[in-house]
Amino acid sequence: MRAVFDTNVVISALIFGRRLAWLRNAWARGALVPVVCRETTDELLRVLGYPKFRLDPADRMALLEDYLPYAEIVALPAPSPGMPTVSRDPDDTVFVRLAAAAGVPLITGDGDLEEMRGAGPIRVMSVAALRQLATAGDS
Repeated sequence: MRAVFDTNVVISALIFGRRLAWLRNAWARGALVPVVCRETTDELLRVLGYPKFRLDPADRMALLEDYLPYAEIVALPAPSPGMPTVSRDPDDTVFVRLAAAAGVPLITGDGDLEEMRGAGPIRVMSVAALRQLATAGDS
């Protein structure tokens, strides 16, 4: 299964992996394929650099090496008319655009993005819903 993961989900899997170790394992074995673009990767790099994470450049590179090699890169097309935006955090709109362009679900824990569930051109799912779906596919 291919999906766009918002930055918070990726950070949680990479840095606070205990709860989302299954997700990291799923993309490492190819059961889930993260879909990324330049813009979402830039956002991930920016967030990994936050002082609160206390990651030096080598730490950030190691985390990226546990994610990006498993990802599919998609070029983000220009915004199309009628594409919804995320009003409280316009920076999140890139994840909506990428999911729409790639024809994949958006996996998020972000309340603003979750509000789009059922109301937009993409499927928005929680990590818990993805896990249920992934577990059902394993049986």
